[in-house]
Amino acid sequence: MFSFKCNTLINAQLAGSLQSLTVTRPDIAFATNVICQHMHAPTTYDHQLLKRLLRYIKGTLHYGLPLSKGELKLTTYSDADWAADMDERKFVSGFCTYLGSNLILWSVKKQATVARSSTEAEYRALAAATSDVLWLRRLMADFHVPRSQATSIFCDNISTLTLAHNPVFHARTKHIEIDHHFISDRIRHNTIDVSHISSLDQPADILTKPLSATRFSSLRDKLTIC
Repeated sequence: MFSFKCNTLINAQLAGSLQSLTVTRPDIAFATNVICQHMHAPTTYDHQLLKRLLRYIKGTLHYGLPLSKGELKLTTYSDADWAADMDERKFVSGFCTYLGSNLILWSVKKQATVARSSTEAEYRALAAATSDVLWLRRLMADFHVPRSQATSIFCDNISTLTLAHNPVFHARTKHIEIDHHFISDRIRHNTIDVSHISSLDQPADILTKPLSATRFSSLRDKLTIC
């Protein structure tokens, strides 16, 4: 019993350390998020996942995020998974924001409530991304960085884009009306510009779902991790 409690404590400490590491390693953000959700009562499978992630980190210790000079233009990519959580069926939201070619902000977060459709889940992810974009724009204003253009936000769900641009509601979307007004107001004021992107080109996929090795490596490159 003592050995089991000791291993559980070590696992929790390692998971906490991994959370700190995601500050500079967005490629492990999704895996760390999944592992941390089960640290209150870890199983053997959770321990195996933790060891696998540690092996990946050991093999990529030299990886990091480069910083380079360039245009001070914000670009954001927003995404959500399709109820991959088998326990609660809650969607995971993810977004990443670039300043020029530099990745400066990313987020992985399980949504608070169960969404009724992929459109709703993607829409709530878009609302979360928009909130952080507004914060970044205000921060840039404090540094007197010119912001003449709307910030581009890319989403791979066409229904979500339609909902963002169309103020007409029906019975299936009444419960997300508040988020809609928040996003559509920013579109009307030219603060953000929401556009479609192919799922194959969506870098935020790496923040919301498990991927094959090839797909993971491709999206890791898009996050500029090298």
